[in-house]
Amino acid sequence: MSHLVELRSRLLKAAGSVLVVFLVLFAYPGASAIYDVLAQPMLASLPQGTRMIATGVITPFMVPVKVTMMAAFIVSLPIVLYQAWAFVAPGLYRHEKRLALPLILSSTLLFILGMAFCYFFVFRTVFHFIATFAPQSITPAPDIEAYLSFVMTMFLAFGITFEVPVAVVLLVKTGLVEVDKLRQARGYVVVGAFVIAAIVTPPDVVSQFMLAVPLCLLYEVGLICARMIKPRAKNASDGGELTERQ
Repeated sequence: MSHLVELRSRLLKAAGSVLVVFLVLFAYPGASAIYDVLAQPMLASLPQGTRMIATGVITPFMVPVKVTMMAAFIVSLPIVLYQAWAFVAPGLYRHEKRLALPLILSSTLLFILGMAFCYFFVFRTVFHFIATFAPQSITPAPDIEAYLSFVMTMFLAFGITFEVPVAVVLLVKTGLVEVDKLRQARGYVVVGAFVIAAIVTPPDVVSQFMLAVPLCLLYEVGLICARMIKPRAKNASDGGELTERQ
């Protein structure tokens, strides 16, 4: 019961932090202003004077609220991760604590970097390519709900893609896979990267390359980092591990 009470306390603190940040962002700068920032890459590619449309009755209210909630979760992500870390840390060994904390920090930073890369570089390039490819007889007017769904999918895809170095380092550190085996699997990774990019991105060559190429490069970065670490010894006795608990 004590563990359940602790879990409940940590979940309430994490949810409370997200709610507080949401209320602050909803008050200032406001849900509409936050959505305008998110929609800027699309608006920049549309013809002068063209705006996005809302086909639902409550869509003009709900979509900015969802965007504000997403922004609140990202802003409060350090607090949420700290609550998760504080819950599991007492049950970890010393070597697990030394591994877990850097992984949490690096994975959070890389996920945010993936979203930033998608927003500042991928969106502008893809939207400009689509706008120039569209026939002159068509006036694009994207729906804001469809745009939000597209943005969330792309953010998630690029955020997970930027986690590849962490996954590679974790596999090597835990001794599950050797660096030489991962190096030999480069060809499969390249093919898999383009297959994944073809599934999760829009059906255009530009966005597929912009997801597959960083995935391959980040895999190489993970291999470089994995060469610098020492895999965990597999012959450690359980009695020796028990002495490492805090």
